[in-house]
Amino acid sequence: MPEISVIIPAFNAQKTIEQCLNSLFAQSFTDFEVIVVNDGSTDQTAQVLQKYQTKIKIVNQSNSGAPAARNAGAKLAAGAYLLFCDADIVLKPQALEKMYQALKNHPDKSYTYCNFIFGHKKFKVFDFDAARLKQMPYIHTTSLVVKKDFSGFNQNLKRFQDWDLWLTMLEQGKTGIHIPEILFQVKSGGTMSSWLPKIFYKLPFLKQVKKYKQAEKIIKEKHHL
Repeated sequence: MPEISVIIPAFNAQKTIEQCLNSLFAQSFTDFEVIVVNDGSTDQTAQVLQKYQTKIKIVNQSNSGAPAARNAGAKLAAGAYLLFCDADIVLKPQALEKMYQALKNHPDKSYTYCNFIFGHKKFKVFDFDAARLKQMPYIHTTSLVVKKDFSGFNQNLKRFQDWDLWLTMLEQGKTGIHIPEILFQVKSGGTMSSWLPKIFYKLPFLKQVKKYKQAEKIIKEKHHL
């Protein structure tokens, strides 16, 4: 049985999935399996995945969204730890090793997360702080989670499914630990991830900002924040 199950939701990911998979197979830590959930892709994602069919498990489903794809992968996972890795992410060679070791060194923690690069911007995130987590989302989905502590992604949410997960786990007494290193990069051109510079949130009339605020309100109401 592998120690880690890497779960990749893939929707029209033909431009990025190969880089993602190649970064996984270049890891210093090798005791893992890869489950790719092809979430109803209409491009060449399926054909690209066939190149790796001897190395990965491929699950095909009708388009249901990333949270449903992640949950589907988690149900099939054999590992004691889960890494939810978007298809537009490229991992540093020691990413799995450092995440795994962090949880081994802190058995009281349920997940570990790290700094990262989005496009060309570096994101140095915060050490775990429950009060801060209740105020803002700062922990990326690509975190290593203890499988028995994973509560599942809410498939009804359109945004902030990761924030919702960490808040739900917090309510269950489960916390995380921060690795203050950049362990992966989110490549531009993917379909799973998006980011808007902070200055734009001062412009409430922007459509994307309105959607952000609406989604933020839903999470805060759900968790009574």
